[in-house]
Amino acid sequence: MREDIKAYNLTGMGCSASLISVDLVQHLFKSYKNMIALVVTSESLSQNWYSGSDRSMILANCLFRSGGCAMLLTNNTELKSKCMFKLKCLVRTHHGSKDESYGCCFQKEDDQGRMGFYLGKDLPKAATRAFVDNLKEISPKILPLRELVRFGILSLVRKLRLNSKKGSGSARPTINFKTGVDHFCIHTGGKAVIDGIGTNLELSEYDLEPARMTLHRFGNTSAGSLWYVLSYMEAKKRLKKGDRVLMISFGGGFKCNSCLWEVVRDLEDPNVWEDCIESYPVKSTVNPFMEKYGWIQNEDLSTFKIPE
Repeated sequence: MREDIKAYNLTGMGCSASLISVDLVQHLFKSYKNMIALVVTSESLSQNWYSGSDRSMILANCLFRSGGCAMLLTNNTELKSKCMFKLKCLVRTHHGSKDESYGCCFQKEDDQGRMGFYLGKDLPKAATRAFVDNLKEISPKILPLRELVRFGILSLVRKLRLNSKKGSGSARPTINFKTGVDHFCIHTGGKAVIDGIGTNLELSEYDLEPARMTLHRFGNTSAGSLWYVLSYMEAKKRLKKGDRVLMISFGGGFKCNSCLWEVVRDLEDPNVWEDCIESYPVKSTVNPFMEKYGWIQNEDLSTFKIPE
């Protein structure tokens, strides 16, 4: 690259690196006008293969797949006609000050001194806390006032009923994110992650389809996964001018980042999905190898005993 190009390395940010990179560019654009920024995201490029037997550290060996994406961002108004999306807002949540959140995803040595990436049982709880705090901050920025007022009134009514001991069984009110969002771009951290977000936000199978199909086709591509999900929507010709796309990502630390994009023109490029988009969505996402090789999960020690 030229000597006058500023380069920033955000190694170690994990699966949430994409939106952290976009946030960095957003702040740089406040100081530099008419600039172009290239954001490159990839999976872990370090040698993180774990050769031990600790179950909490083995998972990382088979969790990720190969993938990478690149995006061009600009604040040059002369390039407006070539743009695909406009960034409306971005919110970052980091719970590194909490011991449970900080330690649930951690690179460390096991009892035998083998280096690996530890995924603890506190991970779902840490992710939920970060997710809730992130939604609390971004909701007022992306949802219409009428939805916020409706939620506030229902929450107040429920609180009054609980205080009067007349509404102990009343359901907790939820915010309808579809009032301000047209598409949901969810990090493909796994089936449980997608299902959890879908349940909490009351999303339909149509809303979750891009994330599910991306996980089925490309697996968890870490920091690049959001753009694979977004490209699925584009290949399916879902993205129309004026639509609003909510991106949600998670990462070690523990971090939850989200942002809202506005589609500035109709998009229908098949991109990375070009060779297979016609066969999606698939009818079933069940692992076809489980029936044939599922026996490997059997804990019978004799199964793995080497014959004498």
